[in-house]
Amino acid sequence: MSGDEVREGVSLTHLDQALFDGAGVRKRDLVDYLDAVSARMIPHLHGRPLSVIRVLRGQDAFMQKNLPKYTPAWVPRTTVWAESSRRKVTYALCDDRPTLLWFANQRAIEYHPALSRAETPYHPTHLVLDLDPPAHDASFGLAVRAAHLVRQALAEAGLSGAVKTSGAKGVHVFVPLAGQVNGEEAAAAARALAARAERLDPALATTAFIREDRGGKVFLDSTRAGGATVVSVYSPRARPGLPVSFPVTWEELDAVAPGDFTVRSALAALGERDRWAELMPRPQRLPDDVIEEGRAIPVARVQAMHEGKRRARARREAGE
Repeated sequence: MSGDEVREGVSLTHLDQALFDGAGVRKRDLVDYLDAVSARMIPHLHGRPLSVIRVLRGQDAFMQKNLPKYTPAWVPRTTVWAESSRRKVTYALCDDRPTLLWFANQRAIEYHPALSRAETPYHPTHLVLDLDPPAHDASFGLAVRAAHLVRQALAEAGLSGAVKTSGAKGVHVFVPLAGQVNGEEAAAAARALAARAERLDPALATTAFIREDRGGKVFLDSTRAGGATVVSVYSPRARPGLPVSFPVTWEELDAVAPGDFTVRSALAALGERDRWAELMPRPQRLPDDVIEEGRAIPVARVQAMHEGKRRARARREAGE
């Protein structure tokens, strides 16, 4: 049996198929989870250009930004000029349950909304620090320790944030922004706060963008600004068991693990609440001194690009 059915006018097909090799869940598990969490997840996707990670049968996962031509006309969308690729990209706006169900039927597992809303594309609503630990068994615990460094740095700047598991091996810290903060200001403030957190414990945390320079430390990624995306709260991740990016209190963070929250267990932990909305502080204005401090710190991606070219040139000159 294919397990086909219709919900909200959306045809759902092949629900009994496995999502991917080793997933441990069926397409039905994904659809049922996203449907059950839709009323809480959609407010965090609403009005934001959306990228998704899909896994088609027998293929590797891939990120989809531009809506395919076969997308139903009723799916909300917005067109954005992509400076990097020098072209217009038509993104979905996942503003309602039918759109989310349609994406689920397209085997869209991960949901990555922009940090800015479509109507104000140059003004992110949140400052985000993405804490990426090194790859070993105790890595999530290191990310948790680094998150507390970020919390301390925020508090010393008069700011507060909410925290969630990434659903993978890391942790995301979100600070809601008040006023019309532009992407450059948010990026500068993120660099400054990451640098301040690094100084609190340089043996644990680093802002080094080049992986080989991190020395087994947690990377405090401050580059989630401007046109960047971050996986949505409540979004599954394309990993075995489909873990979910889940909001926790700062006190709970020390006692959880990424595998605690999956498409099969997250709803019981969540109940009927939108914990992310409950835990998110009120929007805050970024202090001028934090922004100015960050402006003096080189942009990580640009610095890494120049350093990569320098190292490649040095290797060529050395005859390597």
